[in-house]
Amino acid sequence: MAEDALPLEPVARRWSLAAAATCLLPLLLQVPGTLALGIAAVAIAIPLLAREGRAPGWLRLVLILALLGTVMTLYGFRFGRDTGCALLATMLALKPVEMRTLRDARSLLGFALFAPFATFLLDQGPRTLVLGLLAALAVLATLLKLSEVEVGDVAPGGRPWRRFVAVARMIAIGLPLAMGVFWLFPRFSSPLWGVPERALTRPGLSDRMSPGDWIDLVADDSPALRATFFGEAPPQSQMYWRGPVLWDFDGRSWTAVEWSWGIGDGEAVPGPKRYAYELEIEPTDRNQLVALELPLAAPPGARLHKDFSLRSRQPLTAVTRWRMTSAPQTRLERDLHPSLRKLALRLPPGYNPRTLSLAQRWRQEAGPSNRTNDTAIVKRALDWVRTDFAYTLDTPLLGRHSVDEFLFDQQAGFCEHFSSAFVVLMRASGIPARVVTGYVGGYRNPVGGYWLVRRSDAHAWAEVWLEGRGWVRVDPTAAVAPERIYDTIDDRRPGALGGFSGLAPVFDVGDWLRRGWNDFVLGYNAARQRKLLEAFGVPDLDSARLIQLFVIATVLALAGMLWLTTRQEREKDPVLRAWRRLERRYRRLGLGREPHEPAGIWSARVAVARPDAQELRKLSARFADWRYARDHGGVTDADGLIRDLRRHRP
Repeated sequence: MAEDALPLEPVARRWSLAAAATCLLPLLLQVPGTLALGIAAVAIAIPLLAREGRAPGWLRLVLILALLGTVMTLYGFRFGRDTGCALLATMLALKPVEMRTLRDARSLLGFALFAPFATFLLDQGPRTLVLGLLAALAVLATLLKLSEVEVGDVAPGGRPWRRFVAVARMIAIGLPLAMGVFWLFPRFSSPLWGVPERALTRPGLSDRMSPGDWIDLVADDSPALRATFFGEAPPQSQMYWRGPVLWDFDGRSWTAVEWSWGIGDGEAVPGPKRYAYELEIEPTDRNQLVALELPLAAPPGARLHKDFSLRSRQPLTAVTRWRMTSAPQTRLERDLHPSLRKLALRLPPGYNPRTLSLAQRWRQEAGPSNRTNDTAIVKRALDWVRTDFAYTLDTPLLGRHSVDEFLFDQQAGFCEHFSSAFVVLMRASGIPARVVTGYVGGYRNPVGGYWLVRRSDAHAWAEVWLEGRGWVRVDPTAAVAPERIYDTIDDRRPGALGGFSGLAPVFDVGDWLRRGWNDFVLGYNAARQRKLLEAFGVPDLDSARLIQLFVIATVLALAGMLWLTTRQEREKDPVLRAWRRLERRYRRLGLGREPHEPAGIWSARVAVARPDAQELRKLSARFADWRYARDHGGVTDADGLIRDLRRHRP
């Protein structure tokens, strides 16, 4: 029987399954929760259903079709890197169904290593790195275990720890080379290759807003961006992070209109205040950017549209940094372009008749459209909201006449409902209006001194155009009376949404560490690499110097690896070290020992060719006696053998 075809003993089987599970874990943390639970259940059930590595063919087929069908249905039969990773997770969960021999176990472990590597296509955080290293450690230790089973080595007590120590030592030996490659391998300003987009988008702002779409977003406590101000920061109540501007309403959904981005003069008269800051934006796989109202200019790599919305030129697939300067405006676009006016007044026919009737009555009572009358209508709407409405996240799904249902029946909701209904009411009254989405407020992390804005801070407000003043921000959500708010989040500290506000210092430190990871690891690009030695007086590294430095570091790392890999053998077996030096002396004469030759046979062969080599035969006998005799103490003197091996010359 071939060695790889040896039956897999129970202990080795458990080792293999545990290592595969360790590889599967980081990938499961990146797929949707329901799918992750299903794959985990299958991964647990498979070893129980196929204890001997055998399962009925019909069962395999049912499991394969069920899991593949679930994955493709969940991802809408769209292919992306997240779809591929989910399929990889399902195949890894099913792989143990055919694990019967050592060869099958090695195949499972080799396949399992793809899982932690694939996880980096979805997330590059420190948690993924730590779990990936643990997975590699488990797989390598298990491969050592399989090698021991293959050679029939019966391990004494405590042997498992020795396997992990041996693997950790190997990883430590290769670490300098890995670090040298990471820090010094020449990086390019733009990547030479890319990865497919996701089939399922990440949560975040988009160019579309529909009733109920934001319920998951406002309940998500994960970071959206971090802001560091260089100097004075605005009051928290004035931190409106402007994102996509939505113009078009089809009766249910609001969307951005691309052709509006280039119309108008985009005139803004900024106030005297200036706020300089840097944004660290988490990946969204979209192009939408945000900026503190109002940005004075677009940062490199972005476009500033006439409605003062920002878009990056490339999708935000990784953590990005943007330096900007903003100033509160005193007037925004005093003269409204006719095409934009028409767009800002347009409403779909056949929707929300009660809202239209109310708005028309207000217009008749207020008089013809002018700055004074329009301001009175805006104030009247805000007074109504402040008096009769409440803020709540627990809202039913609205029907066809969504604005009518919200204004006259439900009268409770969150920013998505307030901004949408307010803009429809303004347009029906003849006042140009639009929806602006973004984030509001933030939490100042006392550990790092920066502002943390989470996805739960997502917000939508309105802008109305008033003659002589231009676009004016109106936030109907903020007009809701505080005593009427049912479930407003009063504690903005990290962990509040999950009920862990008491652990705020832990969250502060954790987010600060994640920010450092983003800065020193994920943010390490070609520009920062060129300034790597700036602290040592080298202002900039050109390509030639960088390559030279990389080659030098690689050679030193490889030399260190070679020295460390032979150091243990030299220290533990000085007799073998002296013997191999003796072999090299005879190899120069063409009489080197073949790898398959025992010491006695080799010395006999040399004695035939050189009659004066009888001393070698005596040394070989002493060496073999010391190396392989059971009683080492009474056979020969190791120190004397080492001395004679070093002195002998052919």
